[in-house]
Amino acid sequence: SDLKLQKQIRREIVKDKTLSTYAHNVKVVARDGKVTLRGPVNSDAEKTAIEQKATQIAGAGNVTNELTVKESGGK
Repeated sequence: SDLKLQKQIRREIVKDKTLSTYAHNVKVVARDGKVTLRGPVNSDAEKTAIEQKATQIAGAGNVTNELTVKESGGK
């Protein structure tokens, strides 16, 4: 189900302690097996890492990455 998919992806993201608080708080929206990722992250690396986690769970072609990288540098 979509809710299960959302929870699984969220769990994987939060489990990764290398990600920032911003990354841990991104919005994961699942609808009909398709997942959309939204919200700010600190870097392109985080954006990619989150997309990879979501793709591993939802499957290739089922993830829309709308994450944005925050402008201000630093952690």
